[in-house]
Amino acid sequence: MLERFRSLDLFTKLCSSWLTIMILMAVLGPLLPLVNPREADVESMGVGLFSSGHVFGTDTNGYDVLANIVDGSRLSLLIAVVSVGLGGFLGAALGIVSAFVRGKFDYVVSLSFNIMLSIPNLVLGLALVAVLATSPDPTQAVSSNRRVVVVMLSLTIVIIPILGRIARGATLTWINREFITAARSMGLKNHQIVLKHVVPNVLPSIYAIGFLAIGVVIVAEGALSLLGVGITDGVSWGAAIARVSGDFTYAPHSMYMPVAVLALTVIACNQIGDYLRAQLDEREGKI
Repeated sequence: MLERFRSLDLFTKLCSSWLTIMILMAVLGPLLPLVNPREADVESMGVGLFSSGHVFGTDTNGYDVLANIVDGSRLSLLIAVVSVGLGGFLGAALGIVSAFVRGKFDYVVSLSFNIMLSIPNLVLGLALVAVLATSPDPTQAVSSNRRVVVVMLSLTIVIIPILGRIARGATLTWINREFITAARSMGLKNHQIVLKHVVPNVLPSIYAIGFLAIGVVIVAEGALSLLGVGITDGVSWGAAIARVSGDFTYAPHSMYMPVAVLALTVIACNQIGDYLRAQLDEREGKI
């Protein structure tokens, strides 16, 4: 592991280090010596960066910016990982099976993917959240837990066609290789060929694009929160940005800092995805 890290270029090392810090921050956040992100400091409302007791300052309501970034990292990364993981699993399963069996099933799956991909990710996510988050009783607001589940489910649906198309394309490439033909001639059943020979060779493509998809989900969650249909109680990066969007004139740092953390995380995910894709291209070139 250490040898591989040393072989990375400087930018990829920085991106890997940043993602590691974000993951540790999300996991160990409650153990860090930070102020309570949900308690306002009425004596330090809107103070700037590196103020006493507030490294990243506070917003105009007195909430600590750094504490809210750390607190929001858990839900933002959880939504991204779960959405991409579940969406990748479902999309990969559909893509691999459709490419392997072909016929009408492949036509229907490919058509469904194309229709979903023709709709911008944010528009599709916005429509899904608007439908799924509707309360049966119009007089009652949707609970925060249900809204989190709805956002996660909506972004999962957005990811399915993205990774499904990647899995289908990769499967079409591998099923024509000689070792697949040899496996068929040896009498292996279709499910054995898929599990033993196709899936292991398709997974690297899914991993590479999966990191890019994580960046897409993080941005989409933030955009949904800014539009007022995502998470609204300030426990994610998007919700934190949405809450302080009106403070830009008086405390611009309260918006700059969470936006910067979100942007750097997306850039890091994209770079890791590009690196894995380059490694994949090099690997396939040798086969």
